[in-house]
Order: sequence, then C-alpha cells, then structure tokens
Amino acid sequence: MSGSYDECVGADDTMDSFWEVGNYKRAVKRVDDGHRLCNDLMGCLQERAKIEKAYGDQLTAWSKRWRQLIEKGPQYGSVERAWLAVMTEADKVSELHQDVKNNLMNEDVEKVKNWQKEAYHKQMIGGFKEAKEADEGFKKAQKPWAKKLKEMEAAKKTYHMACKEEKLAAAREANGKTEASVTPDQQKKLHEKVDKCKQDMLKAKEKYEKSLEELNKCTPQYMECMEQVFDQCQQHEVKRLTFLKEALLDIKRHLNLTENQSYGTIYRELERTILAANTQEDLKWFSNNHGPGMHMNWPAFESQSMLSPSSSVSSYEKNQAYSTEWSDDEQPASYSGNENGGNGGNGNSFEEDSSTPGKGVRVRALYDYDGQEQDELTFKAGDELTKTEDEDEQGWCRGRLDSGQEGLYPANYVEAI
Repeated sequence: MSGSYDECVGADDTMDSFWEVGNYKRAVKRVDDGHRLCNDLMGCLQERAKIEKAYGDQLTAWSKRWRQLIEKGPQYGSVERAWLAVMTEADKVSELHQDVKNNLMNEDVEKVKNWQKEAYHKQMIGGFKEAKEADEGFKKAQKPWAKKLKEMEAAKKTYHMACKEEKLAAAREANGKTEASVTPDQQKKLHEKVDKCKQDMLKAKEKYEKSLEELNKCTPQYMECMEQVFDQCQQHEVKRLTFLKEALLDIKRHLNLTENQSYGTIYRELERTILAANTQEDLKWFSNNHGPGMHMNWPAFESQSMLSPSSSVSSYEKNQAYSTEWSDDEQPASYSGNENGGNGGNGNSFEEDSSTPGKGVRVRALYDYDGQEQDELTFKAGDELTKTEDEDEQGWCRGRLDSGQEGLYPANYVEAI
C-alpha cells in the first residue's frame, strides 16, 4: 500500500476536514445560524431598549421627587436655582434615553427584521431556500467523488483482508515444516495455499491501487466544484457580516450620547446655571426677606380714635403667642409689625395711599418674590406691575399688581420698563 494515500486522503478516522463526505453540512448550517443570529440581535436590542426606558423613567421620578423637596425646603436664591438645574438635567437626559429606546426599537430592530426577511426565504416544507440550494449544490459536487471513494474503500478493505490471509497461510506453512505430524502432502497443500493467497493479495493490491488512482484523478474536479458551491455560501455570509457591521455602527451611534449635540448642551447649561450662583445676591435676598433688610412699621404714637378694634393688642403681645423656638419649616404663616392686616397692604393707619389708579411707573420683576407679610406683594420673575411710591430708606417700594392688589416689595427685585 502506498504511503501517499495516508498523507493526502487521510487514513486517520478522526480527521474532521471539510473535504470529508458530509462535512459540508456545517457550511449549510451557517444559513440557519445566520437567521437565528438576526433573532438574537433583535432580542438583544429589545432588552437594551427596556433598560433605556426604565432608566429614563427612574430619572424622571427622581427629578420630580427632589424638585418638590428642594422647592419646599429652606434653600433659597441662586444656589436653589443651581440645585434645581440638576433636576432639569435629569429631565433632559431622561428624554435623550427615551430617544435611544425609540431609535433602537423603531430603527435598528426594524432594520434587522427587514434585512432578515429579504435575506432568508422560508419554504413551505420547512427550512430556508438558501440552505436547500447550498445542500443540493454540495451533494451534486460531492457525488462522483464520493462514489469513487466508496469503491476505493471497498478495494482497500479487500486488499487488507488478502494481506491477512497471506500472512496466516505463511505462518501455517512455517509451523507445518517444524511439526513431524504434518505429512509431505499436507505441507504441499499448505505451500499451495500460500501461493494462492499471495496471488489474491497481489490482485487485490492492484485493484486497490487502481481505484485509488481513479479517486485521485477525480479529486481536482471534486475540489473545484466544492469550492464553487462554498464560495456561493461565502458570498451570502459576506452580505450578512457586512450588514451586521453596519447595523452595529448604527446601534453605536444611537447609544453614544456624547455624539448628540443636545447632550453636550445639557451640561453646558447646567454649568452656566451653577456658575451663576451669586453668594452676595443670595445673602442680600435673605437679609431683605428674613433679616435687617425687612420692612418694619416701627411703633409710633397712635391716638385712640385712629385705632381699630383689632389693633388694641400690641404687636409685642401678638408675637408672644408664637413659640420662640421654631425651625424654618415651623414658621408662622405671616407675622408683621403692621397689625392692621388689611387688603393689599393698606393696614398702616399712619400712611396715606398716595397712589391712584392709572398713576405710577411700570416695572418688571427680575426675580420671584413671595410676600412674607400681609402688606407685601407676591410675584414671579417677568411679571409686570406699577410702582406707586419710590424706594424708602429700608429699600422697599409700594406698588400695585395688574390684579389691583397693592403692597410693598423689595426695590432691587424689579427694573423699570
């Protein structure tokens, strides 16, 4: 038996080569695998979309809760606005993650689904048209060579059996020569058996070598035909791999918020708001609203005829009704040196309302202001009102809202229009 067969064809039964009969099945299975991988990719993206949505929802809930806590808490002024800007950042980032979820589902998943539908065509009897065509192509290319291989394997088996028979006959003849009980006639028969087995072996060898030669002649064409079918499979796989790469790049683009201009803008705005926090402005606001800068109707002589029944109790006595120990959250709703109460700040009997409807200077609020006393106005930044009296020595002006309510407000909280 020639050694070239063992080296080229592969006598080792454990050899797992594409060229072995039936091993092309793995190339055909790649069609089924490709279709399944499309499903896996869509499932992967759907899970990520759920994560993006859940994260966006959590950001929104977190922002809403803390915005309420901050607005009701003791923080004030520009630092409060900077803190609230963090909540605004969360709301905007939440929107971007919701966009990521929508892009993954509406663009990426749909793109994979449509490509899968175009690339893989299911048959009525099961399986895919592309897999069936590849399988039939490989079978057709392999059939002639597989037939020759089968003939060669049969000839090889016959040859190997003949070799064994020859060795066995030769051994028997050798033993017969050493045993006295074997007659010359028997030895002659043993020798004739050896000759016959040798002739059979030589014939089997010749047939085996001839079948192997025919197989080797058929091999180049077999390889060429198999490679042609394999190349067709490769072309289909090239399309899948190319598409997958493009799809992953689209997914990356949707996931990478750093490439989204809106994402950078969110943090630039947040930084500007934080840097705009002004310590001196906040301290001044607190002084004007909760400190020495507050308006005060200092005690003055009042005749009995000028007093209303409700003013018979001094402001000091009223204040004793409140506990001297209270936190910011436990402050009384309103408390002022102006004990006359009144509508819109007209309770001071020593002050005449010199304002008349239609007179005054129009001003616009620069900041939000919540009136702390009954004679103070409440307005939002951007609101317009009429200043009816100029700033006093304490930094307060008197004005009238468009609703008709009149009262005091900090002069530095507005600007002339």
